[in-house]
Amino acid sequence: MDVSLQVLTMLFFVAGAAGFIDAMAGGGGLITLPALLAAGVSPAQALATNKLQSSFGSFSASLYFIRNGHVKLKEMGLAIVCTYIGAATGAELVQRIDASVLTTLIPGLLISISLYFLLAPQTRRDSSKQPLNPLWFALTVGTCIGFYDGFFGPGTGSIFAVCFILLGHCNLVQATARAKVLNFTSNIAALTFFLIAGLPIWKIGLVMAVGQFLGGRLGAKVVIAKGQKWIRPLVIIMCLIMALKLLLEQYQQWFQSIF
Repeated sequence: MDVSLQVLTMLFFVAGAAGFIDAMAGGGGLITLPALLAAGVSPAQALATNKLQSSFGSFSASLYFIRNGHVKLKEMGLAIVCTYIGAATGAELVQRIDASVLTTLIPGLLISISLYFLLAPQTRRDSSKQPLNPLWFALTVGTCIGFYDGFFGPGTGSIFAVCFILLGHCNLVQATARAKVLNFTSNIAALTFFLIAGLPIWKIGLVMAVGQFLGGRLGAKVVIAKGQKWIRPLVIIMCLIMALKLLLEQYQQWFQSIF
């Protein structure tokens, strides 16, 4: 795919902003995936390239959290394994779906996940209840959300964080740190299968990866609750705009085919 310098520059800054936002509040994929689709990348290649570049952002944030003692990998071994299996399954399944189906499905998924985050109430941990058993957490949350990330992806970090708060009774920093580790796991699992299929566009993916890495490192340093108050609405609005744009393009092509 031939990509202009202007488009690559735009995608670099989009990825940097997404990495920053993703480390703080999750939902970076709600920006990068629509941006890739708007740049003319096919749905399957957009999903694969998005995984390539987002892996660098989630790795950057995960490394920062691990080095600063906010998460211990030994305590998350089973969740990591289940997440990997779920994501690998989702990535394999999405490759078997017809491209035209994906083109129709993606805008609807973007709108649905955006509305969920827009309408979801403020999440707080309940210390009066027992946290979910780590085994069941890994088997249910790890596998299911991993599958979602392998199949589609945007919003995965936020969903993981919510589960760690509600079911694991973690505070905001702990939930964000653990969510990043599992998000990186699912990214790598899906990316492995996409690489085998030769789907990622390397020129775009690597340029965006640099932006993701820088944004993810910066965002991890400023993980605070206040950030979610203004960043998340902006992410959701941008995502809805891009989803509507994709829908309008689809219906325009449909009307042109009829008339």
